[in-house]
Amino acid sequence: MATLKTNFWTYFKEYSLITLGIVLYTAGWVIFLIPNNLVGGGVTGISSIIQYATGIKMGFTYLVLNAILLAMAMFFIGFGFGGKTVYAIVLASFLLNFFQTAIPPTIIEALALNNGKLMSTIMGGIMAGTGIGMAISEGGSTGGTDIIALIVNKYRNVSPGRMILAMDVVIILSSLAVPSYTSGGETIGWADKVTTIVYGLILVTINSYVLDVYLAGSKQSVLLFVLSKKHEQIADAITGELHRGVTVLEGRGWFTKENTEVLMVITRKTDLNVMLKYIKAIDPNAFLSVSSVTGVYGKGFDKIKG
Repeated sequence: MATLKTNFWTYFKEYSLITLGIVLYTAGWVIFLIPNNLVGGGVTGISSIIQYATGIKMGFTYLVLNAILLAMAMFFIGFGFGGKTVYAIVLASFLLNFFQTAIPPTIIEALALNNGKLMSTIMGGIMAGTGIGMAISEGGSTGGTDIIALIVNKYRNVSPGRMILAMDVVIILSSLAVPSYTSGGETIGWADKVTTIVYGLILVTINSYVLDVYLAGSKQSVLLFVLSKKHEQIADAITGELHRGVTVLEGRGWFTKENTEVLMVITRKTDLNVMLKYIKAIDPNAFLSVSSVTGVYGKGFDKIKG
């Protein structure tokens, strides 16, 4: 029963963070980027180019294009990833259309249009990069080029942000070959399109940087040393409930001259608070030492890639 409860809260946490990430991602586009006719990268960038040219809402194009790439994700990364990505893509497709009608124009004008394209580019890039990072860190994806980036990252130690950046540059430059119109039906001239490309390059640079920073932070690990008379109960809870490995070291307290067992545990920084609550519930008087570590490889952590 405890294991089922743990699994439920694990899935709840993962899908909650993916949902929040998708909300940030789509809100960044709808509030800051679309009203300024800005072009980004990936499937969302392609969808925005099509919307500016034809008036077809981004959500429809986004869903169709990602359906093709989704098959690749399921084949190379697995059905667990595919399930979360299906959820993320469907939610993003819905919100890209829904937010365009639900968010009041006064809010968009106050936050985006009145502050200029540069500020909108920065804010949109930060929100989109954070949203993608939240989805990827929980095993999902917002679809598009980050699916390709994750496939390559699975086998090669290549930064997902840099891969997405390279593909996005090609997509942004391709917008020169497609006519664009504002929401009022006015044609966007070549001079404005060149300026839009410059803003687009700034956008994907910010996007990729924020993505890498977020993923680096979410993958940070910590090393715990735990001294407790109830070390067996704590070790059982960590391995059975939290599914983390525990190493028992033989030690001796120099002040007491007594032998003692020291638990050594490596876990993700994001799981630290939960682990501390478990330890405190078992032994409030436990002595702990926590330190940050980098480069943790092996089962449950990162894999050594070529």
